[in-house]
Amino acid sequence: MSDPDYNLLIALDVLLDEGSVAGAARRLSLSASAMSRTLSRLREATSDPLLVRAGRNMVLTPYAEEIRERTQRAVIEVRAVLRPSTTALNLATLERTFTLRSNEGFVEAFGAQLIAAAAAAAPLVRLRFAAKPEKTSKHLREGMVDLEIGVLGEMGPEIRIQALFHDRFVGVVRKGHPLEMQGEITPERYAACSHVVASRRGLTTGPVDEALAVLGLERRIASVVPSFPAALAVALASDLVALVPASFLNNQRVMLNQSAQLQQSTYAPLYQFELPVKTQGITISQIWHPRAEADLAHRWLRQLVLDVCRPRG
Repeated sequence: MSDPDYNLLIALDVLLDEGSVAGAARRLSLSASAMSRTLSRLREATSDPLLVRAGRNMVLTPYAEEIRERTQRAVIEVRAVLRPSTTALNLATLERTFTLRSNEGFVEAFGAQLIAAAAAAAPLVRLRFAAKPEKTSKHLREGMVDLEIGVLGEMGPEIRIQALFHDRFVGVVRKGHPLEMQGEITPERYAACSHVVASRRGLTTGPVDEALAVLGLERRIASVVPSFPAALAVALASDLVALVPASFLNNQRVMLNQSAQLQQSTYAPLYQFELPVKTQGITISQIWHPRAEADLAHRWLRQLVLDVCRPRG
Protein backbone atom coordinates (compact mmCIF):
# COMPACT_ATOMS: atom_id res chain seq x y z
CA MET A 1 0.00 0.00 0.00
CA SER A 2 1.45 3.36 -1.01
CA ASP A 3 1.76 6.13 1.54
CA PRO A 4 -0.73 9.03 1.35
CA ASP A 5 0.34 12.47 0.17
CA TYR A 6 1.36 14.10 3.45
CA ASN A 7 0.97 17.54 1.90
CA LEU A 8 -2.75 16.90 2.27
CA LEU A 9 -2.34 17.05 6.03
CA ILE A 10 -1.60 20.80 5.88
CA ALA A 11 -4.65 21.39 3.70
CA LEU A 12 -6.80 19.27 5.99
CA ASP A 13 -5.71 21.26 9.04
CA VAL A 14 -6.60 24.57 7.38
CA LEU A 15 -9.92 23.28 6.03
CA LEU A 16 -11.01 22.00 9.43
CA ASP A 17 -9.91 25.24 11.05
CA GLU A 18 -11.70 27.48 8.56
CA GLY A 19 -14.75 25.27 7.91
CA SER A 20 -14.81 26.84 4.46
CA VAL A 21 -13.26 26.07 1.09
CA ALA A 22 -12.98 29.78 0.26
CA GLY A 23 -11.39 30.58 3.63
CA ALA A 24 -8.92 27.71 3.30
CA ALA A 25 -8.04 28.82 -0.23
CA ARG A 26 -7.18 32.31 1.03
CA ARG A 27 -5.05 30.93 3.88
CA LEU A 28 -3.12 28.63 1.52
CA SER A 29 -2.92 31.18 -1.35
CA LEU A 30 -4.74 28.80 -3.70
CA SER A 31 -7.58 29.35 -6.13
CA ALA A 32 -11.04 28.19 -5.09
CA SER A 33 -11.01 25.50 -7.77
CA ALA A 34 -7.62 24.18 -6.62
CA MET A 35 -8.89 24.04 -3.04
CA SER A 36 -12.02 22.20 -4.17
CA ARG A 37 -9.85 19.59 -5.91
CA THR A 38 -7.80 19.23 -2.71
CA LEU A 39 -10.99 18.68 -0.73
CA SER A 40 -12.01 15.96 -3.19
CA ARG A 41 -8.67 14.22 -2.64
CA LEU A 42 -9.08 14.50 1.12
CA ARG A 43 -12.56 13.01 0.91
CA GLU A 44 -11.18 10.11 -1.07
CA ALA A 45 -8.28 9.61 1.37
CA THR A 46 -10.46 9.71 4.50
CA SER A 47 -13.63 8.13 3.03
CA ASP A 48 -15.59 10.96 4.61
CA PRO A 49 -17.21 14.11 3.16
CA LEU A 50 -15.47 16.26 5.84
CA LEU A 51 -17.41 19.40 4.85
CA VAL A 52 -21.10 19.32 3.94
CA ARG A 53 -23.49 22.07 2.98
CA ALA A 54 -25.97 23.39 5.56
CA GLY A 55 -28.02 26.13 3.94
CA ARG A 56 -25.59 28.67 2.53
CA ASN A 57 -22.73 27.55 4.75
CA MET A 58 -20.51 24.50 5.06
CA VAL A 59 -20.28 22.52 8.32
CA LEU A 60 -17.89 19.84 9.52
CA THR A 61 -19.05 16.24 9.60
CA PRO A 62 -18.87 14.36 12.93
CA TYR A 63 -15.68 12.66 11.75
CA ALA A 64 -14.14 15.99 10.80
CA GLU A 65 -14.98 17.38 14.25
CA GLU A 66 -13.45 14.28 15.83
CA ILE A 67 -10.10 14.61 14.02
CA ARG A 68 -9.83 18.40 14.09
CA GLU A 69 -7.59 18.69 17.16
CA ARG A 70 -5.60 15.54 16.26
CA THR A 71 -4.89 16.97 12.82
CA GLN A 72 -3.68 20.23 14.27
CA ARG A 73 -1.37 18.46 16.72
CA ALA A 74 -0.01 16.29 13.90
CA VAL A 75 0.83 19.33 11.78
CA ILE A 76 2.57 21.00 14.71
CA GLU A 77 4.63 17.87 15.38
CA VAL A 78 5.57 17.45 11.71
CA ARG A 79 6.75 21.06 11.50
CA ALA A 80 8.75 20.64 14.71
CA VAL A 81 10.44 17.53 13.31
CA LEU A 82 11.23 19.03 9.92
CA ARG A 83 12.21 22.48 11.19
CA PRO A 84 14.02 21.93 14.50
CA SER A 85 15.80 24.83 16.16
CA THR A 86 19.51 24.49 15.48
CA THR A 87 20.76 27.65 17.14
CA ALA A 88 20.42 29.04 20.62
CA LEU A 89 18.34 32.17 21.10
CA ASN A 90 20.48 35.30 21.03
CA LEU A 91 18.43 38.11 22.52
CA ALA A 92 21.07 40.70 21.70
CA THR A 93 20.55 40.13 17.96
CA LEU A 94 16.90 39.01 17.95
CA GLU A 95 15.05 41.33 15.58
CA ARG A 96 11.31 40.67 15.69
CA THR A 97 7.95 42.32 16.22
CA PHE A 98 5.63 40.60 18.69
CA THR A 99 1.94 41.49 18.61
CA LEU A 100 0.03 41.34 21.89
CA ARG A 101 -3.74 41.67 21.74
CA SER A 102 -5.10 43.17 24.95
CA ASN A 103 -7.46 45.78 26.28
CA GLU A 104 -6.49 49.35 27.06
CA GLY A 105 -6.39 48.78 30.81
CA PHE A 106 -3.68 46.13 30.53
CA VAL A 107 -1.53 48.38 28.35
CA GLU A 108 -1.85 51.24 30.85
CA ALA A 109 -1.09 48.94 33.78
CA PHE A 110 1.79 46.89 32.35
CA GLY A 111 2.73 48.26 28.92
CA ALA A 112 5.56 50.53 30.06
CA GLN A 113 7.13 47.80 32.22
CA LEU A 114 6.92 45.24 29.42
CA ILE A 115 8.47 47.58 26.88
CA ALA A 116 11.30 48.50 29.25
CA ALA A 117 11.98 44.86 30.18
CA ALA A 118 11.98 43.78 26.53
CA ALA A 119 14.31 46.62 25.53
CA ALA A 120 16.74 45.76 28.33
CA ALA A 121 17.01 42.11 27.28
CA ALA A 122 16.45 42.33 23.51
CA PRO A 123 16.99 45.87 22.18
CA LEU A 124 15.94 45.02 18.61
CA VAL A 125 12.57 43.56 19.63
CA ARG A 126 9.43 45.61 19.08
CA LEU A 127 6.21 45.09 21.06
CA ARG A 128 3.03 45.96 19.20
CA PHE A 129 -0.16 46.21 21.27
CA ALA A 130 -3.35 45.58 19.30
CA ALA A 131 -6.87 46.49 20.40
CA LYS A 132 -9.16 43.72 21.68
CA PRO A 133 -12.77 44.66 20.92
CA GLU A 134 -14.01 41.07 21.38
CA LYS A 135 -12.94 37.68 22.70
CA THR A 136 -12.05 35.31 19.86
CA SER A 137 -9.28 32.86 18.97
CA LYS A 138 -9.41 33.88 15.30
CA HIS A 139 -6.37 36.17 15.53
CA LEU A 140 -4.27 33.47 17.23
CA ARG A 141 -5.38 30.71 14.87
CA GLU A 142 -4.57 32.79 11.80
CA GLY A 143 -1.20 33.95 13.14
CA MET A 144 -2.22 37.61 13.30
CA VAL A 145 -1.10 37.99 16.93
CA ASP A 146 1.47 36.25 19.15
CA LEU A 147 -0.33 36.54 22.48
CA GLU A 148 -3.84 37.28 23.70
CA ILE A 149 -3.98 38.77 27.18
CA GLY A 150 -7.14 39.04 29.22
CA VAL A 151 -9.98 37.09 30.79
CA LEU A 152 -10.37 33.71 29.14
CA GLY A 153 -13.34 33.26 26.82
CA GLU A 154 -14.31 30.36 24.56
CA MET A 155 -11.03 29.94 22.68
CA GLY A 156 -11.09 26.30 21.57
CA PRO A 157 -9.52 23.15 23.07
CA GLU A 158 -6.16 23.49 21.34
CA ILE A 159 -5.32 26.98 22.65
CA ARG A 160 -2.62 27.21 25.35
CA ILE A 161 -3.35 29.21 28.51
CA GLN A 162 -1.28 30.47 31.45
CA ALA A 163 -2.67 32.50 34.34
CA LEU A 164 -0.75 35.73 34.97
CA PHE A 165 -2.48 37.16 38.04
CA HIS A 166 -5.79 37.38 39.85
CA ASP A 167 -7.64 40.67 40.00
CA ARG A 168 -10.76 42.18 41.51
CA PHE A 169 -12.95 45.18 40.85
CA VAL A 170 -12.94 48.20 43.17
CA GLY A 171 -14.96 51.39 43.29
CA VAL A 172 -13.49 54.80 42.50
CA VAL A 173 -14.77 58.33 43.06
CA ARG A 174 -13.17 61.75 43.18
CA LYS A 175 -11.72 62.97 46.47
CA GLY A 176 -14.43 64.67 48.53
CA HIS A 177 -17.25 62.66 46.94
CA PRO A 178 -20.22 62.03 49.29
CA LEU A 179 -19.41 58.32 49.33
CA GLU A 180 -16.08 59.15 50.95
CA MET A 181 -17.28 61.85 53.29
CA GLN A 182 -20.51 60.41 54.71
CA GLY A 183 -19.51 57.24 56.57
CA GLU A 184 -19.67 53.54 55.73
CA ILE A 185 -20.31 52.66 52.10
CA THR A 186 -23.32 50.35 52.31
CA PRO A 187 -25.00 48.60 49.37
CA GLU A 188 -27.86 51.10 49.68
CA ARG A 189 -25.57 54.17 49.51
CA TYR A 190 -23.59 52.65 46.66
CA ALA A 191 -26.69 51.83 44.60
CA ALA A 192 -28.17 55.29 45.21
CA CYS A 193 -25.28 56.96 43.32
CA SER A 194 -25.07 57.46 39.57
CA HIS A 195 -22.47 55.27 37.85
CA VAL A 196 -20.22 55.22 34.80
CA VAL A 197 -19.65 51.75 33.31
CA ALA A 198 -16.76 50.59 31.12
CA SER A 199 -17.85 48.14 28.43
CA ARG A 200 -16.41 47.50 24.96
CA ARG A 201 -19.78 46.08 23.87
CA GLY A 202 -21.90 48.77 25.48
CA LEU A 203 -23.31 46.50 28.21
CA THR A 204 -24.91 48.27 31.18
CA THR A 205 -25.12 45.42 33.71
CA GLY A 206 -22.74 42.87 35.17
CA PRO A 207 -21.88 40.87 38.31
CA VAL A 208 -22.21 43.92 40.58
CA ASP A 209 -25.78 44.46 39.40
CA GLU A 210 -26.58 40.80 39.99
CA ALA A 211 -25.26 41.05 43.56
CA LEU A 212 -27.27 44.23 44.17
CA ALA A 213 -30.41 42.63 42.73
CA VAL A 214 -30.21 39.88 45.35
CA LEU A 215 -30.58 42.66 47.94
CA GLY A 216 -33.45 44.25 46.02
CA LEU A 217 -31.26 47.13 44.84
CA GLU A 218 -30.52 48.60 41.42
CA ARG A 219 -27.90 51.19 40.53
CA ARG A 220 -28.46 53.96 37.99
CA ILE A 221 -26.11 53.83 34.99
CA ALA A 222 -25.61 57.40 33.83
CA SER A 223 -22.94 56.67 31.22
CA VAL A 224 -21.27 53.82 29.34
CA VAL A 225 -17.71 54.30 28.03
CA PRO A 226 -15.48 51.89 26.06
CA SER A 227 -12.56 51.52 28.48
CA PHE A 228 -11.42 51.66 32.11
CA PRO A 229 -9.17 54.69 31.55
CA ALA A 230 -12.20 56.55 30.18
CA ALA A 231 -14.36 55.46 33.13
CA LEU A 232 -11.71 56.65 35.59
CA ALA A 233 -11.35 60.00 33.85
CA VAL A 234 -15.12 60.55 33.89
CA ALA A 235 -15.43 59.60 37.57
CA LEU A 236 -12.61 61.91 38.65
CA ALA A 237 -14.18 64.84 36.84
CA SER A 238 -17.74 64.30 38.09
CA ASP A 239 -19.88 62.78 40.85
CA LEU A 240 -20.22 59.46 39.01
CA VAL A 241 -18.90 56.23 40.53
CA ALA A 242 -16.57 54.04 38.43
CA LEU A 243 -15.75 50.35 38.66
CA VAL A 244 -12.19 49.43 37.62
CA PRO A 245 -9.74 46.54 38.14
CA ALA A 246 -7.49 46.98 41.17
CA SER A 247 -4.38 46.28 39.06
CA PHE A 248 -5.23 49.16 36.72
CA LEU A 249 -5.92 51.52 39.60
CA ASN A 250 -2.70 50.60 41.40
CA ASN A 251 -0.79 51.56 38.28
CA GLN A 252 -2.53 54.92 38.17
CA ARG A 253 -1.44 55.55 41.77
CA VAL A 254 2.16 54.80 40.83
CA MET A 255 1.92 57.26 37.94
CA LEU A 256 0.47 59.93 40.24
CA ASN A 257 3.14 59.42 42.89
CA GLN A 258 5.98 59.51 40.37
CA SER A 259 4.91 62.68 38.60
CA ALA A 260 3.57 65.73 40.41
CA GLN A 261 3.04 67.41 37.05
CA LEU A 262 0.92 64.51 35.85
CA GLN A 263 -1.08 64.62 39.06
CA GLN A 264 -1.89 68.29 38.56
CA SER A 265 -2.64 68.18 34.86
CA THR A 266 -4.21 64.78 34.21
CA TYR A 267 -5.80 63.18 37.26
CA ALA A 268 -7.39 64.76 40.31
CA PRO A 269 -6.87 62.89 43.62
CA LEU A 270 -9.05 59.79 43.82
CA TYR A 271 -10.73 57.74 46.53
CA GLN A 272 -10.74 53.96 46.20
CA PHE A 273 -13.06 51.67 48.13
CA GLU A 274 -13.95 47.99 48.31
CA LEU A 275 -17.34 47.13 46.85
CA PRO A 276 -20.10 46.72 49.44
CA VAL A 277 -21.27 43.51 47.71
CA LYS A 278 -19.36 40.33 46.94
CA THR A 279 -18.43 39.63 43.32
CA GLN A 280 -16.32 36.88 41.81
CA GLY A 281 -12.66 37.72 41.15
CA ILE A 282 -11.18 37.59 37.68
CA THR A 283 -8.11 35.82 36.34
CA ILE A 284 -5.97 37.53 33.71
CA SER A 285 -4.20 35.03 31.45
CA GLN A 286 -1.87 34.96 28.47
CA ILE A 287 -3.12 32.78 25.63
CA TRP A 288 -1.25 31.50 22.58
CA HIS A 289 -1.58 29.07 19.70
CA PRO A 290 0.25 25.73 19.97
CA ARG A 291 2.20 26.47 16.78
CA ALA A 292 4.30 28.85 18.91
CA GLU A 293 4.81 26.40 21.78
CA ALA A 294 8.38 25.41 20.86
CA ASP A 295 9.49 28.74 19.38
CA LEU A 296 12.39 29.91 21.59
CA ALA A 297 11.70 33.59 21.02
CA HIS A 298 8.03 33.12 21.82
CA ARG A 299 8.95 31.20 24.98
CA TRP A 300 11.12 34.13 26.03
CA LEU A 301 8.22 36.54 25.39
CA ARG A 302 5.82 34.46 27.49
CA GLN A 303 8.28 34.31 30.37
CA LEU A 304 8.84 38.08 30.11
CA VAL A 305 5.10 38.76 30.35
CA LEU A 306 4.78 36.36 33.28
CA ASP A 307 7.69 37.99 35.14
CA VAL A 308 6.31 41.50 34.67
CA CYS A 309 2.74 40.59 35.64
CA ARG A 310 3.52 38.17 38.47
CA PRO A 311 2.37 39.58 41.84
CA ARG A 312 5.21 40.82 43.99
CA GLY A 313 5.68 40.30 47.72
